[in-house]
Amino acid sequence: MSETAQLDVALSSQPALPVRDDEGHINPDFLRVVEAAIASKDSFQLRKLAGSLHEADAGDLIESLSEGDRSAFVRLLGDEFDYTALTETDDAIRLKLLDELPNEDIAEGLGDLDSDDAVYILEDLDKADQAEILGELPYADRAQLQKALDYPEDSAGRRMQTEFIAVAPFWTVGQTIDYMREARDLPDSFYEIYVVDPAFHLLGAVALDKVLRTTRDEQVTSIMTETRHAVLATEDQEEVARRFERYNLVSSAVVDENDRLVGILTVDDIVDVIQEEAEEDLLALAGVGDEEISDNVITIARSRLTWLVVNLATAVLASVVIALFEDTIEAMVALAVLMPIVASMGGNAGTQTMTVAVRGIATQELGTRNMLRILRREVLVGVLNGTALAVLIGLTAWLWFQSAGLGIVIGGAIIINMLFAGLSGLLIPIALDRVDVDPAIASSVFVTTVTDVVGFFAFLGIAALWFGLPF
Repeated sequence: MSETAQLDVALSSQPALPVRDDEGHINPDFLRVVEAAIASKDSFQLRKLAGSLHEADAGDLIESLSEGDRSAFVRLLGDEFDYTALTETDDAIRLKLLDELPNEDIAEGLGDLDSDDAVYILEDLDKADQAEILGELPYADRAQLQKALDYPEDSAGRRMQTEFIAVAPFWTVGQTIDYMREARDLPDSFYEIYVVDPAFHLLGAVALDKVLRTTRDEQVTSIMTETRHAVLATEDQEEVARRFERYNLVSSAVVDENDRLVGILTVDDIVDVIQEEAEEDLLALAGVGDEEISDNVITIARSRLTWLVVNLATAVLASVVIALFEDTIEAMVALAVLMPIVASMGGNAGTQTMTVAVRGIATQELGTRNMLRILRREVLVGVLNGTALAVLIGLTAWLWFQSAGLGIVIGGAIIINMLFAGLSGLLIPIALDRVDVDPAIASSVFVTTVTDVVGFFAFLGIAALWFGLPF
């Protein structure tokens, strides 16, 4: 009996295999059965296995399949494949898969999606493929998607959903309820009903719970609240996410520059934005750009090389400082042994302060109003931690090299470097932000340079003066 036949028998004689294992990963047994169905081109079996998967599970399943099986998986599922699953995959995998599928199939799949998901899939394709796919769609859908794609990248207009419910101000609650019951093109889920004038200017919003609690003959304007948190379509998605967080919003209207309602944003979209922005800042702090797990060796190497070259240049600067004290180090070899300790402690302290500062800038908690207070705090923290470490490292150096003077020298250098680490970790991100340079990307290189240079210069300089060594 072939492996595929054995798997079919096993599948029919046992309860359905769980999609995920106990750790939340795709179940290896389930994956093996899916791979066997793909290998045998068994569309019926594959539809039974994966046709009704949640898009998050389907997205992870696609990532778990080998590169050669992904497009076959989509083709075999046919019209049962939910293209929303592609919003749950890495960018590199999604683009490679879309490149292998016919544009007419992609257009058919996108036609069933909410507009925000369709835009998310389309926006990374090249212009020619975008135009061909949009050309396959009905005019109304094509116009909506094209309008969203015309908004700036990472803007609310790119994230918004153009399916929403808008009613006239003279409608009653009863008319609104009847409309929602009878209309066939309502969004899959919604939380508010928007009230607009004939020119589609946004007047206000009505929460669904108010609709359900109000008598049918009441006008919607009597239970309408003014939309105080409407989002401009060109507004940056990170600013919008902060507004959702600040006011605990579940959804928000999106308007154009003329205050006309063009879409809505819901909290599930904002959760994705928060996650993306957090990942972006985390990767930027390490100098790895927008690297994905699925990227190939050349892409990853190219992404990391730029900042490694910058780090090389700053390392050379630190080496120049060391070279200035070449005779000092030659006269007392113990200095060479202890130098890395001073630089390392300063670098770690600077990174701690820098991380807090970058986060404060990103969340708008750190600004002109409280900068001096935070600066004083970091100075005190640097002095206190520096003093504690100076005592600890000074005693260690004294016992190690039997030299009290050496312990005093390294202790003084530690205090100075910890102080500068706190100052640079705070001031460098603020300065970069003021000149419109992303502090998450550039801060670490400059902070490390400052702590290395100051640490080496302070340690070797104090040693030369204390012991009367040659410069």
